[in-house]
Amino acid sequence: MAIRDLTEDFVYDLSLTEGAVTNYQLSDISFDIAVNNMPFFIASTDEQPYRRESAPYKREQIDQTTEPGEQSFTGWWFRSQSSFHLGAGAKFFEPAQDETLRYRFNQSQGVDVWTKGQLSLLKGTTKILTTSSNSLTVGANDGTNDCLVVSDGSALKKITLSADTPTVTTYTQAGTASAIQSLATNGSKYFFANSTYIHYGNIGSTTSDTEIYAVTGTTTLGYVKQRLFAGVANVLYELDSTRTTSAALPTAKYTHPNTSWIWSAISEAGPAVYVAGYARNTSAIFKITVKDDATLNTPTVTAELPVGEKVLSMFSYLGYLIIGTSKGARVAQVEPTTGDLAYGPLIFETTDGVNSIFAKDRFVWCAGKPNSVSGLIRIDLSEQVSPLRFAYAADLEAVASTSLVNSVTQIGDRLAFATANNGVWVEKASNLVESGFIRTGFIRYATIESKFFKFLKVRGDLDEGTVDVSTITDKEVTTFLYNVDSAGTNQDLGIARPVGAQEYLAFKFTLNRDVADTTKGAIMSGYQVKSLPAIEKQRLIQFPLYCYDVEMDKYNNIVGSEDDRAFDRISELEEIEKTGNIVTIQDFRTDETYSALIEEIRFSSATPPSERFNGFGGKLLLTVRKL
Repeated sequence: MAIRDLTEDFVYDLSLTEGAVTNYQLSDISFDIAVNNMPFFIASTDEQPYRRESAPYKREQIDQTTEPGEQSFTGWWFRSQSSFHLGAGAKFFEPAQDETLRYRFNQSQGVDVWTKGQLSLLKGTTKILTTSSNSLTVGANDGTNDCLVVSDGSALKKITLSADTPTVTTYTQAGTASAIQSLATNGSKYFFANSTYIHYGNIGSTTSDTEIYAVTGTTTLGYVKQRLFAGVANVLYELDSTRTTSAALPTAKYTHPNTSWIWSAISEAGPAVYVAGYARNTSAIFKITVKDDATLNTPTVTAELPVGEKVLSMFSYLGYLIIGTSKGARVAQVEPTTGDLAYGPLIFETTDGVNSIFAKDRFVWCAGKPNSVSGLIRIDLSEQVSPLRFAYAADLEAVASTSLVNSVTQIGDRLAFATANNGVWVEKASNLVESGFIRTGFIRYATIESKFFKFLKVRGDLDEGTVDVSTITDKEVTTFLYNVDSAGTNQDLGIARPVGAQEYLAFKFTLNRDVADTTKGAIMSGYQVKSLPAIEKQRLIQFPLYCYDVEMDKYNNIVGSEDDRAFDRISELEEIEKTGNIVTIQDFRTDETYSALIEEIRFSSATPPSERFNGFGGKLLLTVRKL
């Protein structure tokens, strides 16, 4: 094979690619412009002048949502939000794509989002018991007061409250105390399991309790359908909840064939009792139905979890079974006749798992670590954003605690939760958190074009608290903008940061408590953002051109002949317009060369205006969009 060196000619022409158009070179004829190497004379008149104007560039907005206010009559692009009750988890705020996003947000902390049309601060929490070991708690009543029954390592305690002040007493235990593994109640009695025995005692009494069953291994208790169940290692038992003396465990109700199996949760819903457990990376839920004679059928598997996801807790409420797992929380629909389960997707995800669940009103609280702090995540069972996926948001949090939350319950009408190696926390009687925030989804107006985010309007009642406003960029850079008080509500406030155009932007609104009254705080009802597109404006240029077979320039130089020269040029331009291809425009008068799209071609055949033009032809009105 011959080897060429740089002294030889090139085999291919390197100056052009296939289909490229060379620029027209002026020679003897003084043309005014050239379009894709086709030259023309300008035919400007008062009626048809050479014209340059800005091309329309703004996307028209049509308001098709259920809520007015997004349409623009003045060129602005709007995005507004007046409620947040469909919960967290929205990365982008695009209500035109999903109507539920109109009432969702990305993340929150310390704010109550559940009243439609209103954001307010949640109540704070206070630690009512400090522990140095594992803690569990259940809500109860001692016959006089609402109370909490709390495990503190191997000790069992009762807590009552007066406002935010606790009174703590310790139950006397029978036998040798050891770490309490599980805790349950039937309303008047408590049941707990340690490493050697299952105990029972009266909640209203602190005298010695009773060891009723000897156990060995990990034990989980559950009092459901007026029955006491215990999962001991891989064996499931139904126990006598009225027993007052010690005895060996009864005949097993079911023994899982996998000796590594651990029963982790016991609940009830509809016609069945549900028990769940796991072994290594597999987990399943069993149902146990009741026979006509009130005895129980053999447990059967009704749901299996995805590989790697373990059931840690369950709670029955409003016809659903809420499932806490090592990955987050799911909600299962309970078939009312058979008790079969159909569970939905993970509503939220957490790396620490959901070890306990509690419910009241229309809400469910899951033990977790929202915002990496010990606390609760609330689910609203009345707001289903997609099949078996419900609205959720971060809720109560402990102060400066990152311990695992082991259990959640209530004392009176106040929530309480216990954390591992930390303590027991309760919702304050009236004091609000000092501040809380909500972060919106990224606003991008359903287009990847850049925008100038210009103005922000905050609405709400800020007479008893203020709102701090920050922006969040796509690089997660948070920048404080301003503090809004009552005088600044419903005003257009400039967005000075970040500087320049952005593809999308999120906002963080931090609600602050009143400086004098800790029971009051800012109430925010919504916001509105005004933006402008930041795309480079294009220009429309209109050329009135002569297009005849024979033409003469201003120096009397003749070009062409009567051989369809005019029609050929018109046909070529029409073909380019039809295919939407780009043309090269050369304007020899302004010394411009640029690429353009043909927007419109109009040709009118007319009598030649002077002796300069002959043959077939007329005026060609060419409008192009400069790129």
